[in-house]
Amino acid sequence: MAEKLQASGDISLIATDMDGTLTQGGKFTPALLQAFADLTAVNIKIIVTTGRSAGWVSGLAAYLPIDGAIAENGGLYYHNGEQLPVLLSSITDLTSHRQQLKGIFQKLQLEFPSIQESADNRFRLTDWTFDVKPLRVEELQQLGQLCIQLGWGFTYSNVQCHIKPLSQDKAAGLIQVLRDYFPQFSLEQVVTVGDSPNDESLFNPSYFKHSVGVANVRDYANQMQHQPTYITNAAEGEGFCELVAYLVKNKLTYLNQ
Repeated sequence: MAEKLQASGDISLIATDMDGTLTQGGKFTPALLQAFADLTAVNIKIIVTTGRSAGWVSGLAAYLPIDGAIAENGGLYYHNGEQLPVLLSSITDLTSHRQQLKGIFQKLQLEFPSIQESADNRFRLTDWTFDVKPLRVEELQQLGQLCIQLGWGFTYSNVQCHIKPLSQDKAAGLIQVLRDYFPQFSLEQVVTVGDSPNDESLFNPSYFKHSVGVANVRDYANQMQHQPTYITNAAEGEGFCELVAYLVKNKLTYLNQ
Protein backbone atom coordinates (compact mmCIF):
# COMPACT_ATOMS: atom_id res chain seq x y z
CA MET A 1 0.00 0.00 0.00
CA ALA A 2 2.34 2.76 1.14
CA GLU A 3 5.77 2.96 2.71
CA LYS A 4 4.26 4.94 5.57
CA LEU A 5 2.45 1.78 6.63
CA GLN A 6 5.37 -0.61 6.14
CA ALA A 7 5.35 -1.47 9.86
CA SER A 8 1.75 -2.65 9.59
CA GLY A 9 2.63 -6.29 10.30
CA ASP A 10 2.66 -5.43 13.99
CA ILE A 11 -0.71 -3.60 13.88
CA SER A 12 -3.01 -5.09 16.52
CA LEU A 13 -5.97 -2.69 16.65
CA ILE A 14 -7.87 -0.57 14.15
CA ALA A 15 -9.94 2.38 15.40
CA THR A 16 -12.29 3.61 12.73
CA ASP A 17 -14.93 6.22 12.10
CA MET A 18 -18.26 4.93 10.79
CA ASP A 19 -20.28 7.24 8.48
CA GLY A 20 -18.43 7.79 5.22
CA THR A 21 -15.65 5.44 6.35
CA LEU A 22 -17.31 2.09 7.00
CA THR A 23 -20.49 2.86 5.08
CA GLN A 24 -20.86 2.86 1.31
CA GLY A 25 -23.61 5.19 0.17
CA GLY A 26 -24.79 5.33 3.78
CA LYS A 27 -25.08 1.55 4.24
CA PHE A 28 -23.04 -1.35 5.58
CA THR A 29 -22.14 -3.84 2.86
CA PRO A 30 -21.39 -7.58 2.81
CA ALA A 31 -17.80 -6.65 1.95
CA LEU A 32 -17.52 -4.67 5.20
CA LEU A 33 -18.72 -7.59 7.32
CA GLN A 34 -16.21 -9.82 5.53
CA ALA A 35 -13.49 -7.27 6.28
CA PHE A 36 -14.41 -7.43 9.98
CA ALA A 37 -14.19 -11.23 9.82
CA ASP A 38 -10.81 -11.03 8.10
CA LEU A 39 -9.45 -8.71 10.81
CA THR A 40 -10.71 -11.02 13.54
CA ALA A 41 -9.07 -14.01 11.84
CA VAL A 42 -5.63 -12.41 12.24
CA ASN A 43 -6.43 -11.13 15.74
CA ILE A 44 -6.64 -7.42 14.89
CA LYS A 45 -9.09 -5.77 17.30
CA ILE A 46 -11.75 -3.38 15.98
CA ILE A 47 -13.06 -0.26 17.72
CA VAL A 48 -15.62 1.96 16.00
CA THR A 49 -15.24 5.60 17.04
CA THR A 50 -18.12 7.72 15.77
CA GLY A 51 -19.99 10.94 16.32
CA ARG A 52 -23.27 9.02 16.35
CA SER A 53 -25.44 9.07 19.47
CA ALA A 54 -25.31 6.78 22.50
CA GLY A 55 -28.69 5.40 21.43
CA TRP A 56 -27.49 4.42 17.99
CA VAL A 57 -24.13 3.08 19.10
CA SER A 58 -25.51 0.88 21.88
CA GLY A 59 -27.29 -1.17 19.22
CA LEU A 60 -24.36 -1.19 16.80
CA ALA A 61 -21.95 -2.33 19.52
CA ALA A 62 -24.27 -5.21 20.38
CA TYR A 63 -24.75 -6.48 16.83
CA LEU A 64 -21.54 -5.74 14.93
CA PRO A 65 -18.59 -8.16 15.28
CA ILE A 66 -16.36 -5.56 16.92
CA ASP A 67 -14.49 -5.23 20.21
CA GLY A 68 -15.95 -1.89 21.28
CA ALA A 69 -17.50 1.37 20.13
CA ILE A 70 -16.93 4.99 21.13
CA ALA A 71 -19.96 7.25 20.70
CA GLU A 72 -20.50 11.00 20.52
CA ASN A 73 -16.94 11.86 19.43
CA GLY A 74 -15.26 10.50 22.54
CA GLY A 75 -18.08 10.96 25.04
CA LEU A 76 -18.99 7.34 25.78
CA TYR A 77 -17.66 3.83 25.29
CA TYR A 78 -19.44 0.49 24.88
CA HIS A 79 -17.04 -2.39 25.49
CA ASN A 80 -17.42 -5.71 23.69
CA GLY A 81 -21.20 -5.62 23.43
CA GLU A 82 -21.88 -4.52 27.02
CA GLN A 83 -25.25 -2.79 27.34
CA LEU A 84 -24.21 0.06 29.63
CA PRO A 85 -21.70 2.64 28.43
CA VAL A 86 -18.67 4.01 30.25
CA LEU A 87 -18.65 7.81 30.43
CA LEU A 88 -15.37 9.09 28.99
CA SER A 89 -16.07 12.80 29.30
CA SER A 90 -15.73 14.51 32.69
CA ILE A 91 -19.43 15.35 33.16
CA THR A 92 -20.77 15.25 36.73
CA ASP A 93 -24.49 15.79 36.08
CA LEU A 94 -25.84 14.65 32.71
CA THR A 95 -29.25 16.30 33.18
CA SER A 96 -27.72 19.70 33.89
CA HIS A 97 -25.22 19.13 31.08
CA ARG A 98 -28.00 18.55 28.55
CA GLN A 99 -29.75 21.72 29.68
CA GLN A 100 -26.54 23.69 29.15
CA LEU A 101 -26.11 22.22 25.67
CA LYS A 102 -29.69 23.18 24.78
CA GLY A 103 -29.00 26.72 25.91
CA ILE A 104 -25.89 26.97 23.72
CA PHE A 105 -27.83 25.62 20.73
CA GLN A 106 -30.54 28.24 21.25
CA LYS A 107 -27.86 30.97 21.29
CA LEU A 108 -26.48 29.64 18.00
CA GLN A 109 -29.99 29.72 16.54
CA LEU A 110 -30.18 33.46 17.24
CA GLU A 111 -27.27 33.91 14.80
CA PHE A 112 -28.23 31.06 12.46
CA PRO A 113 -32.05 30.67 12.56
CA SER A 114 -32.01 27.97 9.88
CA ILE A 115 -30.11 25.33 11.88
CA GLN A 116 -32.23 22.38 12.96
CA GLU A 117 -31.71 19.87 15.76
CA SER A 118 -30.73 16.45 14.41
CA ALA A 119 -33.28 13.67 14.54
CA ASP A 120 -31.06 11.55 16.79
CA ASN A 121 -30.30 14.36 19.25
CA ARG A 122 -32.86 12.97 21.71
CA PHE A 123 -30.72 9.82 22.03
CA ARG A 124 -27.59 11.73 23.08
CA LEU A 125 -25.97 12.21 26.48
CA THR A 126 -22.74 14.22 26.12
CA ASP A 127 -23.14 16.40 23.02
CA TRP A 128 -25.82 18.25 21.03
CA THR A 129 -26.18 17.91 17.28
CA PHE A 130 -27.76 19.72 14.38
CA ASP A 131 -27.74 18.94 10.67
CA VAL A 132 -24.65 20.00 8.71
CA LYS A 133 -26.59 20.62 5.48
CA PRO A 134 -27.00 23.15 3.92
CA LEU A 135 -24.37 25.07 5.91
CA ARG A 136 -21.38 26.47 4.00
CA VAL A 137 -17.77 26.10 5.17
CA GLU A 138 -17.67 29.76 6.20
CA GLU A 139 -20.79 29.31 8.32
CA LEU A 140 -19.35 26.19 9.96
CA GLN A 141 -16.24 28.16 10.87
CA GLN A 142 -18.37 30.94 12.35
CA LEU A 143 -20.36 28.42 14.39
CA GLY A 144 -17.11 26.95 15.69
CA GLN A 145 -15.87 30.37 16.77
CA LEU A 146 -19.16 31.15 18.51
CA CYS A 147 -19.00 27.90 20.46
CA ILE A 148 -15.42 28.60 21.56
CA GLN A 149 -16.42 32.10 22.70
CA LEU A 150 -19.20 30.50 24.78
CA GLY A 151 -16.75 28.01 26.32
CA TRP A 152 -17.73 24.94 24.30
CA GLY A 153 -16.15 22.78 21.63
CA PHE A 154 -17.48 22.29 18.12
CA THR A 155 -16.84 19.85 15.30
CA TYR A 156 -18.66 18.52 12.25
CA SER A 157 -18.77 15.54 9.95
CA ASN A 158 -20.40 14.79 6.62
CA VAL A 159 -23.64 14.29 8.59
CA GLN A 160 -23.88 16.52 11.66
CA CYS A 161 -22.51 19.44 13.65
CA HIS A 162 -21.64 18.76 17.29
CA ILE A 163 -21.64 21.07 20.31
CA LYS A 164 -19.51 19.34 22.96
CA PRO A 165 -17.20 19.87 25.94
CA LEU A 166 -13.94 21.51 24.90
CA SER A 167 -11.78 18.52 25.86
CA GLN A 168 -14.03 15.89 24.25
CA ASP A 169 -12.76 14.44 20.99
CA LYS A 170 -12.14 11.08 19.37
CA ALA A 171 -8.41 10.96 20.15
CA ALA A 172 -8.87 11.69 23.86
CA GLY A 173 -11.62 9.10 24.14
CA LEU A 174 -9.66 6.50 22.19
CA ILE A 175 -6.49 6.99 24.25
CA GLN A 176 -8.50 6.53 27.45
CA VAL A 177 -10.12 3.36 26.08
CA LEU A 178 -6.77 1.96 24.98
CA ARG A 179 -5.27 2.64 28.40
CA ASP A 180 -8.16 1.11 30.34
CA TYR A 181 -9.20 -1.80 28.12
CA PHE A 182 -6.29 -2.58 25.79
CA PRO A 183 -3.13 -1.83 27.83
CA GLN A 184 -1.26 -4.58 25.99
CA PHE A 185 -1.08 -2.42 22.85
CA SER A 186 1.12 0.60 22.24
CA LEU A 187 -0.04 3.51 20.10
CA GLU A 188 2.39 2.30 17.41
CA GLN A 189 0.26 -0.86 17.10
CA VAL A 190 -2.91 1.15 16.36
CA VAL A 191 -4.23 2.35 12.99
CA THR A 192 -6.80 5.15 13.06
CA VAL A 193 -9.18 5.69 10.13
CA GLY A 194 -11.57 8.48 9.19
CA ASP A 195 -12.98 10.75 6.50
CA SER A 196 -13.96 14.19 7.85
CA PRO A 197 -13.15 17.02 10.30
CA ASN A 198 -14.55 15.26 13.37
CA ASP A 199 -11.85 12.62 12.74
CA GLU A 200 -9.06 15.20 12.70
CA SER A 201 -7.80 14.32 16.20
CA LEU A 202 -7.32 10.73 15.00
CA PHE A 203 -4.91 12.10 12.36
CA ASN A 204 -2.74 13.91 14.93
CA PRO A 205 0.78 12.50 14.49
CA SER A 206 1.64 13.43 18.07
CA TYR A 207 -0.62 10.54 19.13
CA PHE A 208 -1.06 8.21 16.18
CA LYS A 209 1.79 7.26 13.86
CA HIS A 210 -0.45 5.22 11.57
CA SER A 211 -3.48 7.24 10.44
CA VAL A 212 -5.48 6.61 7.28
CA GLY A 213 -8.11 8.59 5.45
CA VAL A 214 -10.45 6.96 2.97
CA ALA A 215 -10.33 8.80 -0.36
CA ASN A 216 -13.31 11.08 0.37
CA VAL A 217 -11.26 12.74 3.14
CA ARG A 218 -9.80 14.86 0.33
CA ASP A 219 -13.08 16.80 0.28
CA TYR A 220 -12.03 18.33 3.63
CA ALA A 221 -8.29 18.76 2.99
CA ASN A 222 -8.44 22.54 3.41
CA GLN A 223 -10.58 22.34 6.54
CA MET A 224 -8.27 20.32 8.81
CA GLN A 225 -4.95 21.11 10.46
CA HIS A 226 -3.99 17.44 10.82
CA GLN A 227 -4.00 15.25 7.73
CA PRO A 228 -3.88 11.43 7.61
CA THR A 229 -0.48 9.92 6.88
CA TYR A 230 -2.01 7.85 4.09
CA ILE A 231 -5.12 8.08 1.89
CA THR A 232 -6.68 5.01 0.27
CA ASN A 233 -7.38 4.84 -3.45
CA ALA A 234 -11.06 4.00 -2.92
CA ALA A 235 -13.65 6.09 -1.09
CA GLU A 236 -15.91 5.28 1.86
CA GLY A 237 -16.35 1.62 2.83
CA GLU A 238 -14.48 0.40 -0.22
CA GLY A 239 -11.46 2.38 0.97
CA PHE A 240 -11.74 0.77 4.40
CA CYS A 241 -11.85 -2.68 2.81
CA GLU A 242 -8.78 -1.75 0.74
CA LEU A 243 -6.94 -0.90 3.96
CA VAL A 244 -8.07 -4.11 5.66
CA ALA A 245 -6.84 -6.26 2.79
CA TYR A 246 -3.42 -4.65 3.09
CA LEU A 247 -3.28 -5.01 6.88
CA VAL A 248 -4.37 -8.64 6.81
CA LYS A 249 -1.79 -9.54 4.15
CA ASN A 250 1.00 -7.90 6.13
CA LYS A 251 -0.18 -9.43 9.40
CA LEU A 252 -0.07 -12.91 7.91
CA THR A 253 3.45 -12.28 6.59
CA TYR A 254 4.51 -10.96 9.99
CA LEU A 255 3.06 -13.97 11.85
CA ASN A 256 4.71 -16.45 9.46
CA GLN A 257 8.22 -15.00 9.81
